[in-house]
Amino acid sequence: MASGSSVLLVEDEVLIRMMIADMLDELGHKVVAEAGSIDEALRLAANVDADFAVLDVSLAGERVTPVADLLIARNLPFFFASGYGSNGLPDGYQHHAALQKPFQMQSLAEMIENMLA
Repeated sequence: MASGSSVLLVEDEVLIRMMIADMLDELGHKVVAEAGSIDEALRLAANVDADFAVLDVSLAGERVTPVADLLIARNLPFFFASGYGSNGLPDGYQHHAALQKPFQMQSLAEMIENMLA
């Protein structure tokens, strides 16, 4: 499942979300749902049919942990994208993969490959 996966993308900064969506597209993945707020992300995470998710750690100052919890309950793989890398992960989530923003397409590809392996 190296490419052709469907993705839930959760990022509150519109330009960053667009950039990540473009990278995912170039890697052969399809963003099937995008969210920029916790409420929107929770709604989508409960219902979206996706192979994995990319989660910004903080959405307008709110931690994304309720969304992560929902994805864990659904057994949907995800990784965090954070300006602080693994140091910025919420308590209890240090075992989850994190990609430090800004990142290059190659780093994104490797993260996805490792997560889905």
